[in-house]
Amino acid sequence: MSINHLVRENILRLTPYSSARSEYEGRAEIFLDANENPFDTGYNRYPDPLQRELKAKISALKGVAPEHIFLGNGSDEAIDLLTRIFCEPGVSHVITLPPTYGMYRVSADIADVAVKEVPLDKNFQPDVEAILAAADSHSRLLFLCSPNNPTANSFALEKVKRLAERFPGIVVVDEAYIDFSGQPGCISLLRDYPRLVVLQTFSKAWGLAGIRLGLAFASEEVIALFNKVKPPYNISQLTQEAALKALENRQQQQEWIQQILGQRALLAQFLSGLPFVQHVYPSDANFLLVKVDNPRGIYDFLVQRGIIVRDRSRVALCEGCLRITVGRPEENEQLFRVLEAFGLKRER
Repeated sequence: MSINHLVRENILRLTPYSSARSEYEGRAEIFLDANENPFDTGYNRYPDPLQRELKAKISALKGVAPEHIFLGNGSDEAIDLLTRIFCEPGVSHVITLPPTYGMYRVSADIADVAVKEVPLDKNFQPDVEAILAAADSHSRLLFLCSPNNPTANSFALEKVKRLAERFPGIVVVDEAYIDFSGQPGCISLLRDYPRLVVLQTFSKAWGLAGIRLGLAFASEEVIALFNKVKPPYNISQLTQEAALKALENRQQQQEWIQQILGQRALLAQFLSGLPFVQHVYPSDANFLLVKVDNPRGIYDFLVQRGIIVRDRSRVALCEGCLRITVGRPEENEQLFRVLEAFGLKRER
C-alpha cells in the first residue's frame, strides 16, 4: 500500500542533498572530495551519513532490517521530520491525546500545522472511537505515547492495532519508555501495518540522554522519506561511537533496568504511605505520577532542598499531580527524608 497520497507534494518532488560520502561505491584510501582537513584527529572526516555500522548492531538487537531503521538527533528529530514530510501547513492536522509529550504540539506549531486534541479516557487509555470520529482526509499524523508521558501507563495493544488499521494517516507510537514496561512493544506490528512508525530512544534505559540519539522503525518507504529530508550528517561520529560502545555492554543496560524497576516499586510503596499522597498511579516507565494534597507546596519544598521533580498539577487529567523520576537508591532515600520532613512540617 503506497503512502504517497499522504506525503506533501514538495517532498515528493524534492531532490535530496547528495553528500560526498554517498556518491561512490567501494573502498577508498584518499579522500579529496569533501573539503575536509586532511590531518587525522580521529574526527577530521565526516561521519557515515547512513550510520551503517550502528544500524547493523541495532538491527541484530531489535530483529529489524537496517532498511527499516532511521536514526535521528533524539526522537524529537523524527517527530519534526514526520511533521514536515506529511503535513501541509494550513491544510493538514495532527491528532494528539493529552495529557502527553509536549513536543508533538511544538513541532506542529513550528510547522504551522493544526493540532486536534482527543483526551485520554479516565483510565489514561486512547478513546478509539472518538479519535476516529475526529479524523478526516486532512489527518496526517496520530501520536500515541506508550508508555505515556506523564501518566506512565502503556496503551492497550488492541487499541493500538485498531487505530493502525483504521486511522487514515500515519500512526506514530512513541516507545521512549518501553524498556521499563511489562507489555511488548509495537515493532512486531510493522509488517502488518505499513503506515505505522515506532519511535524509541537511547536516552532512557541506555543512559545516553546526552548523546541525543533517537530511533524510528518503519516501512522502507517511510525510512526513505526520512533519509530524503534529513540533514546529510545528522548523527555525529561521537554519537555513533558512544552508541556502539553501549551496545557492546547490553548486560549493563539490563542491570540498570532491573535496579530502576526495583527502586520504582520501593518508591511507590513509600509514597503510598505518606498521609498527603492521595494516589500513586501504576507505572510502566522510569517515573511515577503521584496525586498529592498540595502539589505546588511540595514542589517548592523539594526545590528549596535541591530536589527537582516535575509539577504536572495544571495538566488536564493530572490535576494535583507531581511526576517523579526514579533515581539512584541514595537519591531516592534523600527524597524520602525530605518528604517525611514536609509531612512533619504539615502536621505542625
